[in-house]
Amino acid sequence: MRARTKRLAAPLSAEDQTAQSMPDASPVKWHLAHTTWFFETFVLARDPTYRPVDPTYGFLFNSYYESLGPRQARPARGLLTRPSADAVFAYREQVDEAMERVLGATGAEGEVADLVSLGLAHEEQHQELILTDVLHLLAQNPLQPAYDPGLAITAKADIASPEPLSFISFQGGLVEIGVSANAGAQFHFDNEGPRHQVYLRPFRLADRLTTNQEWLEFMEAGGYDRAEFWLSEGWTLARSEGWRAPLYWRATGEGWETFSLAGTAPIEPCAPVTHVSYYEADAYARWRGLRLATEAEWEHAAANLPVAGNFADEGPLRPQPSRGAGVRQLFGDCWEWTASSYSPYPGFMPAQGAVGEYNGKFMINQMVLRGGSCATPPNHVSASYRNFFHPHQRWQFSGVRLASDGSARASGTAIVDAGFRQDVMDGLSAPQKSVPSKYFYDAAGSALFEAICELEVYYPTRVETALLRAVAPDLANAMPSGGALIEFGSGSSVKTRILLEAATALRAYAPVDISASAVQPAADAIARDFPHLLVAPVVGDFTRRLVLPPSLGSLRKTAFFPGSTIGNFPPAAAAEFMARVRSLVGEGGAFIVGVDMVKDEKVLVAAYDDPEGVTRDFNLNLLRRINRELGGEFDLSAFAHRAIFNTEESRIEMHIVSLRDQVVFVGSRSFAFARGETIHTENSYKYTPERFQALAEKAGWRMVRRWVAPQPSFAVFLLSA
Repeated sequence: MRARTKRLAAPLSAEDQTAQSMPDASPVKWHLAHTTWFFETFVLARDPTYRPVDPTYGFLFNSYYESLGPRQARPARGLLTRPSADAVFAYREQVDEAMERVLGATGAEGEVADLVSLGLAHEEQHQELILTDVLHLLAQNPLQPAYDPGLAITAKADIASPEPLSFISFQGGLVEIGVSANAGAQFHFDNEGPRHQVYLRPFRLADRLTTNQEWLEFMEAGGYDRAEFWLSEGWTLARSEGWRAPLYWRATGEGWETFSLAGTAPIEPCAPVTHVSYYEADAYARWRGLRLATEAEWEHAAANLPVAGNFADEGPLRPQPSRGAGVRQLFGDCWEWTASSYSPYPGFMPAQGAVGEYNGKFMINQMVLRGGSCATPPNHVSASYRNFFHPHQRWQFSGVRLASDGSARASGTAIVDAGFRQDVMDGLSAPQKSVPSKYFYDAAGSALFEAICELEVYYPTRVETALLRAVAPDLANAMPSGGALIEFGSGSSVKTRILLEAATALRAYAPVDISASAVQPAADAIARDFPHLLVAPVVGDFTRRLVLPPSLGSLRKTAFFPGSTIGNFPPAAAAEFMARVRSLVGEGGAFIVGVDMVKDEKVLVAAYDDPEGVTRDFNLNLLRRINRELGGEFDLSAFAHRAIFNTEESRIEMHIVSLRDQVVFVGSRSFAFARGETIHTENSYKYTPERFQALAEKAGWRMVRRWVAPQPSFAVFLLSA
């Protein structure tokens, strides 16, 4: 195990091992020497005849043991250019040889055995600190050097979208946590005991860690600018330090990238977010309308699970996307901030002497983290292991698992979308009540929309499909060989097949949809029917900034936006969206857009108010979703569907109309409706060819060609970046 510490230092130069990037971190050389000093001081020095390798090392390499005398100040450890790295390695060899003689002669029994076990576990802690301290050090270098360039080969995780976040329910009650004094031969730190009872109310725990993509949504929603989600000290610190993203993230023209032990690379959307402080983790949880778990809840959930996960020596030294089902990623990947302050368990008593300073005196002003990380040595942690850091610290592999109080909601129910909650509350509070149309598309809404597309009166699907079949060869010729097709709002991907059958030279396909239940089966079907394609589905809100899967890399990209969904945006917002798409596909990329044209009002209204009532059910399903996910109390029989054409704005409008005066609760909020008052749920703008071309040019696109179908008229535009 001691040899592992030396291996961790092997990729580093002597200069790397001497430098100190901040007071919280220590030079690698100091770690190597301090862990050796521990054995020399607490084990070898028990023999009154033992002579230290160098008496000055007690001052240089003592960490915080007040009872053992003065020491080099922690912020000044980087000034220790002497002894040299070679001298420190020689020190390690001498102490190791002395330890082998002691243990070989008498064996390790009683107090000596306990001290040796403590020393080995202590060294494993410093093995993780070596990696996190080196990461922070190298991140300060403008050259952004990798700790180990070979890690880049294994560090990429080619999963395009995470499985929807679900919650696992726990009944709580009177439970036991911690380690008992007679726990057996397995080592544990003193702060893990005594074992004791705690009462837990029913709670729910997220089945996986929060991802980079989900953190981006927090950022896009202004999470770093909204004081209402932050603890006061955290808000003050975030503002003074200029926090806008996790530590090591950097914005580029292509999106966000991060620095890791493998070097710089685009963030992996589905990998767990890491290097966030407790303050950030807590703010994120509040933004989601949720919270962090207490350490007792975490331990109760993890107690009977195997300690297996993405640990050091077994993975790429960076968090990886979750796989499988049920509660997962409890061990490895990221230390998980809990809502519990670091304090002694009932009955805790520190050991006598200097070794008693190991944990007890730090039980103030810190927060507990659980589970280990991708930099934690294998077999180091357990379900009872308590890590602790100050709430502002970010340089560890610290991440987020959400929790909530228990409720009547069943285990496995999808998490409430914080953006959905906020948009509903804001929209229903406005003078003209509204809810964004993107929230139509839960599983039921997606199925209803597919049914709408089959209706005779709903011409857009029928006409656009026929037009795409006619022009597919031309579109295929315009797409680069070996490129990638990115489809926004893919749904069932029916129209996509027309392009994929024509564009046989495409290399990859990335469907993007807000509904995981819609996009994943469609992506699976595409992958099955087009085996030569790399299919990388993305579950996300394409109206916000997206991060594409790493597998698309440098492939030339063509965006596809059929269905006249561009009409759901007001013209100014449509231009902003198209500008973001241009940035996403990059210079030389292309954009294929389906656009509905202005036509007779009767044709338009009939398409959005069909006699079979499918569009009515689609519209009112939004209220069902609010009831189900946000605790709403809408009586659907008290509301009706309405579709009108707004001539002045050149748009179809869909509304939900209140049929009587009423008050409706959504969670704890109440909203009054007058008879005839509406919730505005959708706009569908209709264009002339000239107006849409002008809009595209405003967003930085150049029109290559357009095809317009006869009445009921519909157009497909091919744009170039």
